[in-house]
This record gives sequence, structure tokens and C-alpha cells, in this order.
Amino acid sequence: MDEIKSVIAKNITQLRLAKGMTQIDLAGELNYSDKAVSKWERGESIPDVTVLIHIADIFGVNLDYLVTPHKDVDDSGMKLRDLNRKKNHLFITGMSILLVWLIATIAFVVLDMVPFETNMLHALSFLYALPVSMIVWLVFNSVWFNRRRNYIIISLLMWTILISLHVSFLPFGLNFWILYTLGIPGQIIILLWSRLKYPHQKKINIPLRKQKNPQN
Repeated sequence: MDEIKSVIAKNITQLRLAKGMTQIDLAGELNYSDKAVSKWERGESIPDVTVLIHIADIFGVNLDYLVTPHKDVDDSGMKLRDLNRKKNHLFITGMSILLVWLIATIAFVVLDMVPFETNMLHALSFLYALPVSMIVWLVFNSVWFNRRRNYIIISLLMWTILISLHVSFLPFGLNFWILYTLGIPGQIIILLWSRLKYPHQKKINIPLRKQKNPQN
């Protein structure tokens, strides 16, 4: 039992470091405390099977990898692959957000060709690009990055929507500043949501069968 604890502890530690994550980052992804992750990496306890599957998912390996000894020589290659993958994710996210602003620029140019009573309507294409950018960021962050950051992105999304709605009515002489009062309970809900603690499943020990001595 101690041997498998040591193997799992070493593999979790190596995978976490290779991905550039702290124990707090990993704990946040699993909805566990960093103290629990620390115990796993010290070999004092092991997570249950469902948590091991979740850990394997996070690091892009299978369950067998976590319970099998590996040589340390693979660490550098793993770090390089993970670093390249993380860079690609950042580039794709950045390009997607820039695509939103490219579309907003095209809309601005098109609107500039159409005669309006006020030029303020032209700027709305850029204004609405803000909440759309937040939506794109939220989607990619949920898939590839730290999901705990979603609460910040959702807050920004809410406020940019309220700002966009408020400014949209100004050209028509309507100042609906009271819209911002909706953001107060909304922000409180987001803060309380971020503090939710999910129940942890009880850990189970995986017993190892003792190998029979052929001489007995």
C-alpha cells in the first residue's frame, strides 16, 4: 500500500510541476483543499478513484499513468510539450478575441457609410464588442484555463452589458442610469457563488494483494 501511495504521490507532483500549477491551483480544479493535495503528494493518503480519474483528465493522461512508476527523464519533454500547448491555447484565445474586435471595426466602417443623425451610434459596435469579448474569454477559460477565474470574467461580463445598455439609450435622450442598480445584487450573487463549497467524496483505500512466495 505504501508503494502505490508513493508512486501516485510522485506522479501527481511531477505532472503538477510540469504543467506549472501550484497545489492551490490543482485543489481549485478538484474542489479540494490544498492541504488534501499536499497529503497526496507526501504519500500520506491517496484520492479515491473518481478523483484520480479527474486528475488524469486535468493532466491529459490515463488512470494507468498515475499508478505506474515512471522515470524522471521524461520531465523536460513533458514540460516543453505542456508549455507549447499552453502557448497555443493563449494564442487561440487572443486571436478569437481579436476577431471580435475585427468584426466590430468592420461594423463601424459600414455604419460610417450610412447617414445617421448622430455619430454616437458608430461607437456602439466597439461598445458591444466588450461583452462579446468577455463571452469568448469565458468559453475558452472554462475549457483550457483556471475555472476559478470565471467568476471575475462573469462579473466583467455583467458590468459591460449594463454599460452597453446604458450608453445605447443616450443617443435617444434617455439616461437609464438606474440599470447599474441591477449590478449590485448581481455582483453579490456572483461573490456568494464563488464561495460555494462542494462536498467531497470520502476517500477509499485501494488494497494491494500480497504476492505469493513461490518457495512457500
